Amino acid sequence: MQKKLRKSADRKLFGVCGGIGEYLDIDPTVIRLGFIVAFFGLGTGLLLYVIMAVVMPD
Repeated sequence: MQKKLRKSADRKLFGVCGGIGEYLDIDPTVIRLGFIVAFFGLGTGLLLYVIMAVVMPD
């Protein structure tokens, strides 16, 4: 079976981190921490999250 990147049905905000976690078979909390680090460290985490929330299918 081929994996597809999509938003998770078990969502906190938009389901982006849950969908990435399901696709990569890792805990969505790790993805959320990555977005937080990207937001505070690089300043791009929020922008990436919003773009992915718009682009990723349900």
